[in-house]
Amino acid sequence: MSAQADRRYLGGALALIAGFMAVEVVIGLIAQSLALISDAGHMLTDAMAIVLALVAMRIAARPPEGGFTYGLKRAEIVSAQVNGITLLLLAAYFSFEGIRRLIEPPQVEGLFVMATGLAGIAVNLAATWLLSKANRSSLNVEGAFQHILNDLYAFVATTVAGLVIWLTGWAQADAIAALVVAVLMLKAGWGLVRDAGRVFMEAAPADINPAEIGRQIAALDTVVEVHDLHIWEVTSGYAALSAHILVSPGADCHAARLAVEALLHGRHGIEHTTVQVDHAAPNSHAFDEDGALRRIVRHCADPHGPTHHGRRFETAANGDDHADH
Repeated sequence: MSAQADRRYLGGALALIAGFMAVEVVIGLIAQSLALISDAGHMLTDAMAIVLALVAMRIAARPPEGGFTYGLKRAEIVSAQVNGITLLLLAAYFSFEGIRRLIEPPQVEGLFVMATGLAGIAVNLAATWLLSKANRSSLNVEGAFQHILNDLYAFVATTVAGLVIWLTGWAQADAIAALVVAVLMLKAGWGLVRDAGRVFMEAAPADINPAEIGRQIAALDTVVEVHDLHIWEVTSGYAALSAHILVSPGADCHAARLAVEALLHGRHGIEHTTVQVDHAAPNSHAFDEDGALRRIVRHCADPHGPTHHGRRFETAANGDDHADH
């Protein structure tokens, strides 16, 4: 799906949200409903989230230049992080206000609340449908989607609260609806902050196990050792990998590199790779009679991360040491 199509979906959702938000603020003030005002506040952050997502998409599309060798792709991750933090702050505020109103409930116009909630459900269903058609594998788009989806949940809770108040006069239902919304905001916000934080901290993608990939590379023919294995995400769906691989003396370094790249692309979908392949020095890896590795002469003075050892190789083989980048 093209970025242009994503921008159209986000723009359509923004128009719906901004128009209804203005109406809801007015009705919320008239009805003295915290649930409606909290919904309107959430819709304001929805609109801001969509605007931020649109800006981030344009920035991320800029080509690499100068010191930004990856371009500005992580602008989308910044957007997702901001959206997540905003949800957490809103959750804290509405939790405080909801508890206060449970203790001292104001007079709430239940019929206004229910009618506005029903209209909000219709608007948010349309906005949610638009955003669901965009590329949600992007944390940036997912951040905007979570804002809209939580607002839909909020309107459902608000409608129920309005119905309860209208039929029974129990004003605390409004505060309970606001607390339900706060819990949903907390869950969505934490998920966005956590996932964006993994990207910022150079963690491997959540669906990729670096240890398993290290073992798979080490199991390839002629591979003796894998170290300095690093896997990270540049931005959502853009994984990158670098590794230092030692092969048996006399083995074809180019063939080994191609085999590694085929493994990474075919099994794990990793296309951006930087693989250094060297020959292991003769007698650098000593084995016992059962084939178990018992002594290693380090190729690098300070290898980073765990080291994965491959198959036993013939130490008598010729080993002119060279590198293939």
